[in-house]
Amino acid sequence: MKISNTPNTSSTITGFILLGFPCPREGQILLFVLFSAVYLLTLMGNGSIICAVCWDQRLHTPMYILLANFFFLEIWYVTSTVPNMLANFLSDNKLIFSGCFLQFYFFFSLGSTECFFLAIMAFDRYLAICWPLHYPTLMTGCLCANLIISCWVFGFLWFLIPIIIISQMSFCGSGIIDHFLCDPGPLLALTCKKAPVIELVFSTLSPLPLIIPFLFIMGSYALVLRAVLKVPSAAGRKKAFSTCGSHLAVVSLFYGSVLVMYGSPTSEHEAGMQKIVTLFYSVVTPLLNPVIYSLRNKDMKKALQKFLRL
Repeated sequence: MKISNTPNTSSTITGFILLGFPCPREGQILLFVLFSAVYLLTLMGNGSIICAVCWDQRLHTPMYILLANFFFLEIWYVTSTVPNMLANFLSDNKLIFSGCFLQFYFFFSLGSTECFFLAIMAFDRYLAICWPLHYPTLMTGCLCANLIISCWVFGFLWFLIPIIIISQMSFCGSGIIDHFLCDPGPLLALTCKKAPVIELVFSTLSPLPLIIPFLFIMGSYALVLRAVLKVPSAAGRKKAFSTCGSHLAVVSLFYGSVLVMYGSPTSEHEAGMQKIVTLFYSVVTPLLNPVIYSLRNKDMKKALQKFLRL
């Protein structure tokens, strides 16, 4: 990767500048304290659910094993952005070198993996509600493990070729990215020579890990809704809906903010709005997800209480 001051100069600068959230020094320190607290709470919340699932033998079922893996993913997802953001709050130059491409790759790979996890969690709920008698034989430990491995593998393979191509391109100008992470839009805007083919490939590949799992989730819950409406008793319908409530809330939070961000051309968003929306689905959502599951799921609530008393 090369960043040239002008397209024809031989001098190069190896690094980008992430502006983050420009404000006076006192404001930077305040933001550092705030996001440090959010990061620690996120690690504690997600880590507590993982420990509760591991500790409580009653939760050693596919549903909770998937959940524990999801929260393990959330820890790495928030870690791909927040530590570098915290370092920038205390830094004067805000330079990020080859780490820009690493952050780009891990952030979007983990985001894709999260989409795949949300899809297989919806599939698990579909099997549990629509095929309750066959669920133990359908969702076996082997199938659960294969689904988990597939999520990680496909999530990390998806952006491998695009990031290799982008990292080999030359970049001109100041190298300033008005964001708190290395987003593809600002990165491609800094290339010395426009590459329509690469931009087309990237704009085609990037939405697929969002769209395909989203359609799968909607299809799964359409079948779940049809099955639940056929349940004769109100108590049975309420119980069936309660098993899906937490997952639907998490899906709504994540996809709602992501679709706002990427559902329309990047040029339509101001830099400040891009940062706020990205901040919501990359930092705030991983903080809220453990709260959603611990409040709405009785078994999880009991397991957490048991674990925290140790």
